[in-house]
Parts: sequence; structure tokens; C-alpha cells
Amino acid sequence: MSEELKELRESNDRLNKPEALRERMDEEGYLFFRQLLNPEKLWELRRQMLHKMKPWLVEGTDSFDGIADVSKQCTEGDHGYTDVYHEVYKLERFHESAHSPEVLGTVEKIIGRPTIPHPHKVARLWFPQYLDHTTPTHQDFVHFQGNFNTYTAWSPVGNCPIELGGLALLPGSHKVDRVLDHKFSLGAGSLCVDTNEFDVDWHTTNYEIGDTLIFPALTVHKALPNYTEDKLRVSLDNRYQAIEDTMSEHMQLPHLHNFSNLQWDDVYREWESDELKYYWKDLPIPTIPQDMSFGEKGFQEALELAKSGNEHAKIHLNRAILRDPDSLQAEAAKAVLAI
Repeated sequence: MSEELKELRESNDRLNKPEALRERMDEEGYLFFRQLLNPEKLWELRRQMLHKMKPWLVEGTDSFDGIADVSKQCTEGDHGYTDVYHEVYKLERFHESAHSPEVLGTVEKIIGRPTIPHPHKVARLWFPQYLDHTTPTHQDFVHFQGNFNTYTAWSPVGNCPIELGGLALLPGSHKVDRVLDHKFSLGAGSLCVDTNEFDVDWHTTNYEIGDTLIFPALTVHKALPNYTEDKLRVSLDNRYQAIEDTMSEHMQLPHLHNFSNLQWDDVYREWESDELKYYWKDLPIPTIPQDMSFGEKGFQEALELAKSGNEHAKIHLNRAILRDPDSLQAEAAKAVLAI
């Protein structure tokens, strides 16, 4: 990699000091903790998740090792991804992990008010050698919305050295205190920002299982490419906020539900406990409609780029057609690709 990567600052020494946590978060726009989550519980979660991901793995290998069949490469927005992803999504232990007292309690110390994990839990399942599709530089607000005091907690489900493609961020970038202009990009979320205004190096680390990175909705970050020959990167990528703060309505629906009509009853069908089912329904959470303008702007940019022959834009438009051939976006994509 040509860019210089610096080491994330650890904040374990501040775990029981809420004011010190808030001070560092305000200054640097992130908090990084070693072994915040219980590794034994995450190893079991990894076993369950990768068992569901067998259609993507090399036949005859131990699923726990996550050895990918690179001929099966896919990503968010592809049917092949959603079919497997939603089997992972139905795991009760996957949803329980977002409610771990270690993470929830830490975020509550940062916010200083009663806190809730978003119902819309997220896993990131990333193929090796799929470099053009790496999650681009962005702020989380454009995707999850609601309010600027929403926090992301990212944790690898397995050890995640730099070459496997963990998260990197720009310390202090949250101080822009605004949503930056996001443009079309291939990769999860399909939106990216220009970082020329930030005079700071990217920070990351060789993550180990149990490590957790927490940051607010305006911190600029990205995924690093998965350069390994055959290893899937598996991680948790969840959102937290104060109960009384605004939440976008789409964060109360299953992740990628619009690609397969997945409903909560489908997710819950084989759960052993009712404790976390619809846990947010009776809470006084102000809810607002999702702002579709960010994605619509990116799609319009993809249409224009495709007209000039941009291959990444063409891939994006073809995905829109395959997902829903009769949608307005698909019709627009067909018209451009037919030129």
C-alpha cells in the first residue's frame, strides 16, 4: 500500500472514566479498545456465521477458517450476497452481540444518557482480492442518518491483520461538523468523499478478536482492501444512540431487507428467546423518514459516468437492473447501458 498508515491510540485505560472517554472522543473522533468484547463468545459467533457462509467457501475446508472460493465473489447489492448474508442475519447470537454490556455500556458512558443499539444490525462479509469493491471513504451519517450523535462500533469476528482489510479512519475529521459532499463510488454504500481538506494520516491497526473501534457519524473512515489470497473478512458493524434522540425509520428494519423482502418475523423464526424481539417498539424513540437524496444523487452520477464509459458505474447500473428489473432506477440504467 502506498499511503502511510499510523497506529490507532488505545483507550483501555479510560474505560472506567466517562469524562476522559468523552474528552478523547471529542478531540480525536474515535475510541479504540483492545479485547473489549469477550473473545470466546466471538469465536463461537464466528463458527456460527461461517457455517452459514458455506456456499462461499472452498469445498472440503473447515468453515471456521473462512477459506473463500474466489469464483463466488459478490458484495452488497448482489443477489448472491443477500441470499447468504440473510442466513447469517437470522442468527440469534449475531443480534445478541450488539447488545453486549461491554460495548453498550461503553457507548452509554460516551453519550451520558440511556442508549440503544439500532435494530438494524450489520455484518460485513468481505471477499479477498475483490479490491475494486472495497468500502470507500465516507461518513456513516449518509447511510444511517437520524442524528450526528449516532455511534458506530466495529469489531472483527476473528483476527484481522491489516492485509485482511480492517477499518481505517482520519482522526479529528468529525470536527468538520457537517455532512461532506459524497459522490458515486463502487463499493459498499456506493458513496465516497474527497479527503483533500484533511491534513492527517490514516490510522488503523492489526486488529485481534475482541478489539472494538467506536466513532461518531461524521468521522471519515473506510475499509482497507482485503489483499489476502483466500481469506474472508468477517466483522460486526453496529450503530448506537441515545433512546431520546432521532432515529431514521429504515434503521428499524433488517439490513438489506429491500433486496429480499426480509421481515423481522423471518429473522426471529428459529430464535430460542423472545427477550430481544422487537425490543425497541415500546421505547420513546423519535422516528423520521429516511432521506433518499444521498443515494439518488450517487445514482444520477453513476448514470452520467456510465455514459462516458466508466466501468465502475456500469457495474453499479447492472446491479440495479439485476436487483429489480422493473424499478425506475433499472429502467434508467437500461436506457444508459443501451447507448
